Formats: sequence, structure tokens, C-alpha cells
Amino acid sequence: MAKSNTVFVCQSCGAVHPKWSGRCDACGEWNTLVEETSSAAPGGLAAPKSLSRKAGKAEFTALNEVTEAPARHVIGVDELDRVFGGGLVPSSATLIGGDPGIGKSTLLLQVAARLARNGLSTVYVSGEEAAAQIQDRARRLKVAESPVELATETDLRKVLSALKSAQPDFVVIDSIQTMWSDSLEAAPGSVAQVRACAQELTRWAKKSGAALILVGHVTKEGQIAGPRVVEHMVDTVFYFEGERGHQFRILRAVKNRFGPTDEIGIFEMHQYGLAPAREPSALFLSNESENAGGAAVFAAMEGSRPVLAEVQALVSASSYGTPRRSIVGWDANRLAMVLAVLEARCGVSLAGRDVYLSVAGGYRMAEPAGDLAAAAALLTSLADKPAPEKSVFFGEIALSGAIRPVARMDQRLKEAQRLGFRNAFVPEGSSSTIEGLTVKPLSRLSELVDLVGPDPEP
Repeated sequence: MAKSNTVFVCQSCGAVHPKWSGRCDACGEWNTLVEETSSAAPGGLAAPKSLSRKAGKAEFTALNEVTEAPARHVIGVDELDRVFGGGLVPSSATLIGGDPGIGKSTLLLQVAARLARNGLSTVYVSGEEAAAQIQDRARRLKVAESPVELATETDLRKVLSALKSAQPDFVVIDSIQTMWSDSLEAAPGSVAQVRACAQELTRWAKKSGAALILVGHVTKEGQIAGPRVVEHMVDTVFYFEGERGHQFRILRAVKNRFGPTDEIGIFEMHQYGLAPAREPSALFLSNESENAGGAAVFAAMEGSRPVLAEVQALVSASSYGTPRRSIVGWDANRLAMVLAVLEARCGVSLAGRDVYLSVAGGYRMAEPAGDLAAAAALLTSLADKPAPEKSVFFGEIALSGAIRPVARMDQRLKEAQRLGFRNAFVPEGSSSTIEGLTVKPLSRLSELVDLVGPDPEP
């Protein structure tokens, strides 16, 4: 006879512990164990209701006899189709996470309305808002006349029953943390509920052929709340990023079984919702005149698209015994490495100075190619003189002080030339025949110091 047991489940990784402890042994997180009640058999093994019925027999199909996958549903928004890899894939499950108020519901309501106007059967299930609230947002977005089916329900059993009857082509669940299943005694939003609801919805999507999108809340660290096993269940994981003080938003793919994982989609927040950015590079470049040091333009690559961003730096005398290091949009460890190379290989000492480094527009540099731009911003701030007019920088700095080549240098240079830049400081080996752009290859960091750094002391 089954009995009720009390277990402690980690809210970070989903590991089950027989008793409470301050630290999860599976993932190492602190204060993440929460008490839950589970139904277990006398042997201690969990017995979910969904597995209590008699099991059937699995069917096997030869690989060469599998039918061809159906065509993708093209959304018609270039930025979205780029991130998805060409459009929505039928029988797929996508998880989208982002900070509260970043625009997840706004974006998905616009997508649902667009697909509905294109003839797809579309369902929008909200567990957080009433139908009237969704209708008010649709009026603001000018999509209130779209034939989108709305449902405001959190009971998973009722949602699945309605979806099986409607047989839609596209479904949005906003959000997965609000769904709950009566087969579990855990509270809604807990690890057990999130995992079970995500599994049931994903299983339904695979069988029905619908494209499913799940909205996930994020923690204060920026990760999708709940167990990481949910990210393994779905086919695609996107993060919707952006600063509230800026008008742009970035949809970044971190997992995609049907497309690239290094693409981003850039959107602008307007009065009538989110619109694709017409000139993404212009969002990350400041409009200030180039009359002071401490700024350098970096030619980055986001997937197959080049993006120009401005790196800003300020080097000042320290008022305390320990100099301050403040970084926004870059890795603190890479900044420490660049400072060490400047001092050890180039004789430029910044050990006794405060260093502030920021990437304009809220952009985040993730590739090593940004080392040269960061070094140029630091050197021009230290010298208090601007970098050469209309210049762009990219290159990886080695510990020896050498400038290492990076991928897709020609694409970066073509983007810089298209936006009106005239000089490019790059690693050796890049193209030097781009019309209107003077390419200046560098082999060592000391060459950049001689060009834009402070004058040597007598």
C-alpha cells in the first residue's frame, strides 16, 4: 500500500534528498532545498499516476522509412526567422525566458497574431492574465482583430483536453510556472510541477504536430527558474535580454536542435510593441563626438551577422589603497588579463589607477575578439586623446602580447566599411583590399600602444 513520504527537492537542479541540508549535494547550490510530499510505494520508489496504467508496446520504424519532416512555419519577421533557423518547426517545443517586463508576452502575442493572420490555427494560453487584460494589450499592439484563440487556465488536465479538441498549429503557454497538475501534491511553480507540466506539454506537441512555445520565468542570476532538466526536454531555448532603460531587446538562442545556436534577433520597443531593428549596429554606437579619449568601436559577430558596438573606458587616479575595477558588458577576468599584458609586455602600468569599462547600449561582449577594442579604449583614456577618427578594432590578445586572428574578419571589415568607418586595426592576415577602408594589421599589442597610447615618459 502506498504511503505519503516527505522529501526535500532542490529548486535549482531537481535533485531529491531524504532530509534537509543547507547545500544541495548534486549542484552545490545553497538554501535551495524545499520540502515536498510525494506518494511512494513501500519500496521507496515513486509511483506517479501517469505510470500506474498498464504499459503498451513501443513501435520501431526503420530510419530509411521515416517520412520527411513537414515544412517550417515561416513567421515573416526576419529577426525571428533568423533565430529559429528559418521558421517554426512543427512538433517542436521552445522555451523562452527573460526578466519580468522585458516583453516576452508582447512578442509572443504579436507572433501568435501574425501566424493567425497567415492562416494557422493559433492558441494563446495565459495563466497570469485575464482575457480582458490580453485583449487590452492586443488593442495597444493593433492586433486585436487577429483570430487568436485565448484561454486563461492553469489546470494542465483542462488545458491538454482543450488542446486535443482544438488541434492547433501553434500554441503559447504563458507561463510554465503557473501550470499545475492534479497528479502531484506539490505546489504550483515547484520543481516537480514545472518538470511534470513541461514533460506532458512537450509530449503532446510531439504527437500532435503543433509548434509549442513555453514562457519561463528567470531567477535573479538570469537563468530560467526551475530544474535545468526542462531545458533538456525542449528542442529550443531562447533568452530574451535587454536593459529597461534602452529601447532594444535581444532574442538569443542558447540551444536549438533545428538551427544555429549563435544567432541573435534584435528588436526595438515602440509604442505599438516590438519591431525588428532596421540597423542593429546603430543601436550600440553612441552619438557623442569623438573629441575625447576612452572610446573604441568593436566589430563583433553574432552568429552570421556582424554588429558594431562601442567600448567605453575611464582610467583615473585611485583614491584608495585598492584600485577599483568596474565592468559592464564584459568579463572581469578578461579585463584583468588585458591589464596584466599591458603592464608586463608593453610597460603600461595601470595597477594604481581605477578602471571603469562599459559597452555602450547594454551590449555584452562574449568573444575574445573584443580584447583589442577594450585595450584601445583603455589606452586612449589613459592618454586622454581620441582614437583615430572613424576607426574600428578587433582582435584577440595573447598572454605573450601577440594579436591573434579571429574568425570572419572580412565580414567585420565589410560591415565597418558599410557604416562609414575609414580605419580598421586588425590582426595580421585579414583582407586589405576593401574600398574606402584603410586596414592596419597589428602583430603585437605594443604596436597599438605606440599608435594610441600615452607618450613615453622621458
